[in-house]
Amino acid sequence: MFGTVAGGPENIPPPKGNYDEDTLCVEPVEIMRRQHFEYILDHRDLTVIEGIRTKKHSLIGCIDCHITPNDEGVYARYSQETHFCASCHQFAAVSIDCFQCHADRPEEAIRKAIGPDQRARRPAQELLETLQFSTAVFTK
Repeated sequence: MFGTVAGGPENIPPPKGNYDEDTLCVEPVEIMRRQHFEYILDHRDLTVIEGIRTKKHSLIGCIDCHITPNDEGVYARYSQETHFCASCHQFAAVSIDCFQCHADRPEEAIRKAIGPDQRARRPAQELLETLQFSTAVFTK
């Protein structure tokens, strides 16, 4: 059994804890609970508007650390209450749109879910679909 996150369900896997014991995160836990969205939005603006890419406060960093597999090795999706982000956002009745574009699981989980056969075919399939679309558009 795992711990609870801000009053959420009890079966949320704990984060990896990649940082020191004082902060347990890129910032102290109490600050992150209240202000993480400000860090994420500021990081987004630095990256998208100014072209400055850093790892600290990046959404990918949050996902890589906080979204961990359960006892069966399964990673929760944002639509599930056991997803680290969803557990607090549902509890606080907060709606976010991060995962409409961004992955809700670490890259390793997505690669594992895709499987080796699909990974090998995917670039070729995407190229073929793009060429077919381009041909269809320009021949009309």
